[in-house]
Amino acid sequence: MTNMHKATEFRLEARPRIPEVLERLDELANDLFYSWDPGVRGLFARIDLTLWQKVEHNPKLFLRRVAQERINETIESRAFLAEYRRVLSSYDAYLAAEPGPEVTEKLNPETSLVAYFCAEFGFHESFPIYSGGLGILAGDHCKAASDLGLPFVAIGLLYCQGYFIQSIGAQGQQIARYQSHSSDELPIRLAEKDGKVLRVSVPFPGRNIVARVWEARVGHIRLYLLDSDTDENNAEDRNLTHRLYGGDESTRIFQEMLLGIGGARVLQALDLHPTAWHINEGHAAFQILERCRRVMDEGLSFEGALEAVAGSTLFTTHTPVAAGHDVFPRELVEHALGAWLEESGLDFDKVFAMGIKPGQDAFNMTSLGLRGSRFHNGVSRIHGSVAAKMEGDIWPQIPPDENPLGYITNGVHVPTFLAPEWSSLFDIQAPNWKSELRNPEFWEFIEQIPDYHYWSVHKALKEQMSDFVVRRLKRQHSRNGTGRSVTERMARQLTTTDKDPLVIGFARRFATYKRATLIFSDLERLEKILTDPDRPVVLIFAGKAHPKDSPGQQLIKVVHDLSMQPSLMGHLILLEDYDQAMARRLLSGVDVWLNTPEYPKEASGTSGEKAALNGALNLSVLDGWWGEGYNGENGWAITPRNIDLDPEFRNVEEARDLLDLLEYEVVPLYYARASQGYSAGWVKRSKASMKTITPRFNSERMVMDYVSNYYQPATRQGRQLMADNGKLAAELAEWKARVREAWPEVTLNVQGCVESQCAYDETVELRVEATLNGLTAADVRVECLVTPECTGTHNGLAPNCFLLEKEDDEDGKTVFATQLRPSYPGLQTLRLRMYPYHEALTHPLEMGAMLWV
Repeated sequence: MTNMHKATEFRLEARPRIPEVLERLDELANDLFYSWDPGVRGLFARIDLTLWQKVEHNPKLFLRRVAQERINETIESRAFLAEYRRVLSSYDAYLAAEPGPEVTEKLNPETSLVAYFCAEFGFHESFPIYSGGLGILAGDHCKAASDLGLPFVAIGLLYCQGYFIQSIGAQGQQIARYQSHSSDELPIRLAEKDGKVLRVSVPFPGRNIVARVWEARVGHIRLYLLDSDTDENNAEDRNLTHRLYGGDESTRIFQEMLLGIGGARVLQALDLHPTAWHINEGHAAFQILERCRRVMDEGLSFEGALEAVAGSTLFTTHTPVAAGHDVFPRELVEHALGAWLEESGLDFDKVFAMGIKPGQDAFNMTSLGLRGSRFHNGVSRIHGSVAAKMEGDIWPQIPPDENPLGYITNGVHVPTFLAPEWSSLFDIQAPNWKSELRNPEFWEFIEQIPDYHYWSVHKALKEQMSDFVVRRLKRQHSRNGTGRSVTERMARQLTTTDKDPLVIGFARRFATYKRATLIFSDLERLEKILTDPDRPVVLIFAGKAHPKDSPGQQLIKVVHDLSMQPSLMGHLILLEDYDQAMARRLLSGVDVWLNTPEYPKEASGTSGEKAALNGALNLSVLDGWWGEGYNGENGWAITPRNIDLDPEFRNVEEARDLLDLLEYEVVPLYYARASQGYSAGWVKRSKASMKTITPRFNSERMVMDYVSNYYQPATRQGRQLMADNGKLAAELAEWKARVREAWPEVTLNVQGCVESQCAYDETVELRVEATLNGLTAADVRVECLVTPECTGTHNGLAPNCFLLEKEDDEDGKTVFATQLRPSYPGLQTLRLRMYPYHEALTHPLEMGAMLWV
């Protein structure tokens, strides 16, 4: 028998020498500006398109792998060198641009700085440290901050394996695979301080974890990422930052300590002093405790330090779904924070109380974020209302619609997600469009684009998308051993040129509340709609389920199995490994973007905004951003049923609405083609979508809303509280302690009777008496809310508020009174209330205490 021996394989990478004339390619490859500038990406694609696609659009890896011959050929091309110079000129002009007055009037770049913490950042598929919507939103936020010239720095973690790569097997099973990425493949460099690599240390149980700090350039701003894979740490700790959302509860809490505590220490080590701190979801909320520790070093109590820290802090919550909020058991928190608590001198019970909810003995990171901040928001109007109710225990006596939790609706970064073909067309039609992203009136120019020209752009993008989908589909099924004839049948609708089928996209995380399979509720009816030979429809699905989410993975299998049925083959397509590259193709190429979440669990759902930028029409449940964006003419809406109804009944009814819209409105309108080959009615609705959604739901508008509503006030409040060594913060903390002790025994009652009628031009006297239990009249505010109940023009008006002033002290009671003149004729409701008040409060109702008569 022959002794077979497999030879050891070694890999050698021969890197090219980049000539001096092209030396700034390396600079472009190391600035995430490339993630939103198609001109920069186009340079690399022009050198070697095949390699560019093979390295998955990673410019840094491309420069390591490109053949020397291709570089040599490139420098001989006058056309390429001219384009190279044009791109560099545009890049240099971008970096040289100063922030506009809309920024500098609110935040002085010399004295203000916003620090933005998030667990994931989604800039581009070549930088895989994101999983989904939260990361993409964070990336868009950073890009818009750069575009606006905001004084801004971001903090995150560097995951060498990132989120998983998804394959879908022959039986429809999701297969998760992790791939490590070397730091020299990513657009990052080691951060330095005084000529040395910057490291920070965080106390963990029985040891300190040391993290290297990496710097990523994002146009005008910087992103700093912590990495625990260093020689100083043991093997377990080195693996801590390998995977995003991987591991068990211990892994998660340690990651979040590194992000929050370590991130705050990074900024301190870099001598950066933020004036406003933005915690984007609960993963980074431990920064609050670390900042309190530092302020306590200046002589304040924990309570005083908390007031100082909270006054300059904004907390954004992103989901009403319970699984999206990290909750850790008491024993784990006490163990994980033990060494840090010993170092800081903080009492565990005080810290733990920051994260508890009533009736629970667990630590909720969202509660920590809310109690440790004085500015709070959800990410759409609907979500703000839902979150205010969901987190109402933070302000237990305050009506949810008045508590401090507001909202700013998410937006998307237009330069990233708008197809270059549309951008080029806009350059011709309205050359200054990029400076008018927040001006809805300006976007009426869309109506001036000839319908045939508008449709030709969409048609070209749709063809590109179809080519992309067919390539990915064939590669996927070839690996799974699917026969060639079957694969061709699966792709036939997208490769047939004579029909131009209606294409509907559904691509997002496969979580059960997103109801990916709602459209299949009446399969027989759906099949008739999809397979009409004269009006064919193609459904394209893509998305990942968390590796531990079995119900979500089952949804993927359901879609896969249906896509393999002979009757639906070619009309239902499931693609694997949804990422930003696939998203850009689908969002710019589909005709309709479908979203069917279970109301009100879709906090925002920004993928529909990206589709609308490119002229796709949304067909969605009125939840998240679509509740604000839909106007009756720019897409289609599924009205959610009352949440108190049986869930199965709701699903059936909403599924019927969906199929009705498809059968009677969407499909007929798309195929109402005249001799020109397209539907004028469809183009009209598509233009309405693009012009109404683009200026309202972009990230520049979003970030400026944050600047006006939160960053500027947080900067001002933080400075006031910390002035004179935190004198006002200490005073406010002492006042709050006094109020909390007294409030349970405080009472409020009407003195005498309230008149039930008066003439419209007469006044009514209101008198109440309060038992203040040691508080003074200056410690409270007494109000009367007057709400008109008449019909007509006064319907739905917010109540008028009348302040009652102190009139007298009688037998231990304080009397407050006012003369009220009705603002409206007719019947009205009067409600009297009292709550603690101090002029240093960030929000008048932040204490969560209120008494009603």
